[in-house]
Amino acid sequence: MIGWLGALCALTLLTALPAQADQMDKRLDDMFARLAATRSPVVAKATENEIWSIWTTHSDERVRRYMSAGIRQLSDGQVSEALITFSRLVELEPKFAEAWNKRATVYYLMHDYDASARDIAETLKLEPRHFGALSGLGLVNIALGRARAAIAAFEMALAHHPNLPGVLENIKNLKESVKGTETPI
Repeated sequence: MIGWLGALCALTLLTALPAQADQMDKRLDDMFARLAATRSPVVAKATENEIWSIWTTHSDERVRRYMSAGIRQLSDGQVSEALITFSRLVELEPKFAEAWNKRATVYYLMHDYDASARDIAETLKLEPRHFGALSGLGLVNIALGRARAAIAAFEMALAHHPNLPGVLENIKNLKESVKGTETPI
């Protein structure tokens, strides 16, 4: 009976505490290890979804509301509104990597590649394993005509998420496009 009561008290205590989430969540280390080790696309996708869920979550209710609103605006094609929302979120919580990453996405959609690259850099300062930001950096570099930099960014994304969809194909296409353009050392 005491064991059951202790478990109930522990469960009550755990549910009363706000969940640790965002790029500082300790569960991410195990998830990234699983992501690196798996050969199963199903396990990789499920793990990726778990990581995204943590990255987009925050212990502050107001931050969560801004994130949800910005994601909804992006989904509805309200890019200008999403920029305002994610900019407010960055100001409110500048140590929240996903706020920077979402704003980088908005800038990319607006074809403001330099601003997107700056926000990606901020994302990566806070979460160097952010395969979404690294993949985004690859796309920014493609848009700016920097094939070798795009390849490097995509390869870094693969280092953290070896099964990231589309990245191997992007690397292959980019390597083909730069073949024969290398300058001798």
